[in-house]
Amino acid sequence: MSRARVRWNAQPAERAARAGALRGLRLGGEHLLEVSNQRVPIEEGTLERSGTVTVDEANLDTVVSYDTPYAIRQHEELEYRHDEGREAKFLERSLDEEGAVILDLIAAQVRRSLRG
Repeated sequence: MSRARVRWNAQPAERAARAGALRGLRLGGEHLLEVSNQRVPIEEGTLERSGTVTVDEANLDTVVSYDTPYAIRQHEELEYRHDEGREAKFLERSLDEEGAVILDLIAAQVRRSLRG
């Protein structure tokens, strides 16, 4: 009877998976911002240009946000009238519709990193 001893060093795999997750979070956030920008109310483009993606590497979180004094009001006010294709809830609806795509982007980057 032959024996084999296997030692598993998980650290390289964990580092690779984390690096892939971070890339995926960035790509997913950029995708969400792009889709949301196609819906964001637009008059001069200031709100659209204020959109950013921030990745918190420590917590593996991504935030997509708009930074104008009126961003929240434009997002939440359902009674405002907008140009065709532009709407309130532009970020929320984009996330609802693109959530599966974003998860696929993250998963693909993790798989890619693990293949090394």
